[in-house]
Amino acid sequence: MVEPRGFEEYVQGRQDLLVRAAYLITGDSHLAQDLVQIALERVWQRWERVRHVENLDGYVYRVLMRAYLGIRRRRWATERPTADLQGAGTAQGDQDVTLDRLTLMDALARLPPRQRATVVLRFYLDLSERQTAEALGCAVGTVKSQTAKGLSTLRAVMDVLGEGSPSC
Repeated sequence: MVEPRGFEEYVQGRQDLLVRAAYLITGDSHLAQDLVQIALERVWQRWERVRHVENLDGYVYRVLMRAYLGIRRRRWATERPTADLQGAGTAQGDQDVTLDRLTLMDALARLPPRQRATVVLRFYLDLSERQTAEALGCAVGTVKSQTAKGLSTLRAVMDVLGEGSPSC
C-alpha cells in the first residue's frame, strides 16, 4: 500500500510527544506505545480526509483517548505491573528525579481515566480547554470539572505520598 502524502512527516514530528502523553495517561510504556500505534493506524486509514482538519493534533489526541478508553473497558486492562524502580538512578540527583517521576506516575495512576486524560492534555500537552474538549469529545464544562476534580485528587494523593502539592 502507498503511504498517504504527509502522513510520515506528521508521525515523525509528533510520535515522541504522542508516546509521552500516552505514557502519562496509562503509566505503562508498552501500553503507551501500543495506543499510539493503534491511534496512528486509525488516522492513517482516514488520512486523506483528516489531514486538512483545522486541529489535526486534537483529532489525533481524540483517537488516542478513544483507543485508551476502549482498552480500559477490557477486563485484562485492570492488571497493573509492579516493579521496584526507586534505585534506578546512579547519582543522588538521578535518584531524586526518578523518585519524583515515580511519585507523580503513582499519583496519576490513582486518577480515574477521564480525569487523568484531562490533566495530561491540559498541563502536559498544554492544550486549551476547547482543544481538550475536542480531543476527548466532550463539552468544555466537562473538561473544566474533570480538570478541577483531577487536580484536587492529585493534591490529596501527593500530600498522602509526602510530596506536597503538584505545581500545576
